[in-house]
Order: sequence, then C-alpha cells, then structure tokens
Amino acid sequence: MSELKQHIASAFDRDLEGIQAQIMKMGGLVEAAIMQSAKSLETRDEELAELVRRNDAAIDALEESLNEEAARVIALRAPTASDLRIVLSVMRMSANLERMGDLSKNIAKRTGVLVQMQAIGGTAPSLRRMAREVELMLKDALDAYIQRDEALAEDVIERDRDVDQMYNTLFREFLTFMLEDPRNITACMHLHFIAKNIERMGDHVTSIAEQVVFLTTGRKPDEPREKADRTSTDADLAPDMDKDGD
Repeated sequence: MSELKQHIASAFDRDLEGIQAQIMKMGGLVEAAIMQSAKSLETRDEELAELVRRNDAAIDALEESLNEEAARVIALRAPTASDLRIVLSVMRMSANLERMGDLSKNIAKRTGVLVQMQAIGGTAPSLRRMAREVELMLKDALDAYIQRDEALAEDVIERDRDVDQMYNTLFREFLTFMLEDPRNITACMHLHFIAKNIERMGDHVTSIAEQVVFLTTGRKPDEPREKADRTSTDADLAPDMDKDGD
C-alpha cells in the first residue's frame, strides 16, 4: 500500500472511531432517559421527569453532530462499499436513538399530568419492567454493533416479541380498570399512551439490531417483521406514537 493510501485509510479509521464513540455516547444517554422516565412515573417524581425532558436536547445535538460528521466523512474520504455501509448504518442507528429520546421525553411529559391523579393499580411498576426490558435490549444491540455479533443482534430482534406481549397484557388491564370505574378513563388513557411509547421504543431497538445484522452479513430483512402487538392493527385506531407532542 502506498504512503498516501495508508494515510487515507488511517484518517478514515480515526473518523470512524469518532463516529462510533458518538453513537455509543448517544446510546448511553438514551438508556438513561428510558429508565429515568419510567422511574419518574413509578415514583411520581416530577423533578426527574423534568430532567428527562431537558436532557433530550443533548440527544438531539449528538444526532445532528453525528450526521454532520458522517456526511463529512462520505464527502472527503470516499469510503469503499463496506466502509460506506458502516457509516450509513450508524446514521440510521442515530435516527432510531433520537426517536427513542423523543419517546422518553413524551413519557416524562405525561408523568406531570398523572401525578395529579390517583395511581392506577400496579400499572406503573409493570411499565417500568417493560421499560427495563427495552433498555436491556438497547444495551445488547449496541454491544452487538461494537462486537459485530450477529447472533446477539438476532436475539434482540426476537426479544421484541416479549415487549409486545407485555404491552398486550397492559392494554387489557387498562381496559379492565376503565370498565370497572369510569373515573379511571383519563389516567388509563395516559398510561396506555406511555405503554405504546415503550412498545415503539422496542421497535426502534429492533431496527438498530437489524442494522447490525445488515452490517455483519449484508442481509436485509426479507419482509416486515410480524408483530405480537395485536391491539393496533387498524391504522385508523393506531396513532403515530413517534410524534413529539408538546
């Protein structure tokens, strides 16, 4: 390899290390946001919920910085096909992480409303367990990316079914609470939106894991993944939970 080619390869490696460091930092912030938002709901801690809302700005800033750096690398380094696949995968992963940050913030926003209402059964601990599973999935998906571990990524994809089942169980519980006492309807609707936000986070983690599979094998999913969530098959009844409401 010529000296010039060695220099270009070395520069690209440094750029790639910087991008990967940013995606791992972003992932750490999102992991914290998931658990802090769920904890604030369970403990009815408005200060913690507000912290989640404020910290979302740092996640957004990291995504913007990462995308700018990735675009610079593509423009200046003209990476080969395999290297380009790495950069594009990281950009897609950052988009999923940013949406998860928004969903965590949305949960924190609803916490401020729910603390003014009577707690509904044991739903908050159940939501926290569901959020914990998503957080662990995210940790494993990021580990799979760093280690280029296809098997671990595939395991994360399969575990999303467990999150869907948790959501289905909670959905039925909310319906029961609302039928038993109409005064529970408003609180249960907020709790349902929170559960759906967590379920959507699981979908975003799955997308990250699918990027790892694509990165390690070059294989894309052949068809849309079958969902275990059976509560929102009607598009007219399924709101877009990715929207960042105020």
